[in-house]
Amino acid sequence: MNVVTREEKKFLISLEEFRTKSHYLDGLMIQDEHNGADGYCIRSLYFDTVYDDDFFEKLEGVETRRKIRLRVYDPKHNFAMLEMKQKQGASQRKRSLRLPKADAEALIQGRYDVLLNYEEDFARECWGLMNCKCYRPKTIVQYNRKAYIAKENKIRVTFDNNIVATEANFDLFSENLVMYPVLDKFNVVLEVKFNGFLLDYIRQFINSINKSELSVSKYALARQQSYAEL
Repeated sequence: MNVVTREEKKFLISLEEFRTKSHYLDGLMIQDEHNGADGYCIRSLYFDTVYDDDFFEKLEGVETRRKIRLRVYDPKHNFAMLEMKQKQGASQRKRSLRLPKADAEALIQGRYDVLLNYEEDFARECWGLMNCKCYRPKTIVQYNRKAYIAKENKIRVTFDNNIVATEANFDLFSENLVMYPVLDKFNVVLEVKFNGFLLDYIRQFINSINKSELSVSKYALARQQSYAEL
């Protein structure tokens, strides 16, 4: 199991500013090893309760809240990451566990008992929570990410664009999902993820962004679109 605790700052910027800022970071930070010319793909299947508690707690700004998801970086992979992301004040805590494809598919089908086969306490916590609160698959969100890392203390700066989603098909491993746009294709979500302190040049980078800091959740954006169509 992997555990990461950090703070996040998020901004919604233009595609033009993304290109400018990305070019600027090329000379300051290390590119993520998975970056291609356009970054790399991330696809997440989000679970929520029958009453969408996690979604509404996000909208209401509840101080302590969570998201549970399965994540893949290529639908051809034979594994997925089970992740729980918890917000506690200003801090974000993310725990993750690698699952083989068969177990990930079992979770999508509501067969959470496969988590009892793991020794990690995190797996049993997810099993109890997802059963007791009746978690179900709600939406798949996919986007391209370009990421940069500060070698000094592993600060991450990420740019996410081409954000799309679907509630019609929860097959996380499908190569033929039909998705709708969550954001205008000219919008990009910029995130700065850090633990403890910001390096001075990262702080200057943030100050150069001509947008106000936002609380942007790709899951919430996708669900808002879904509710708007009801």
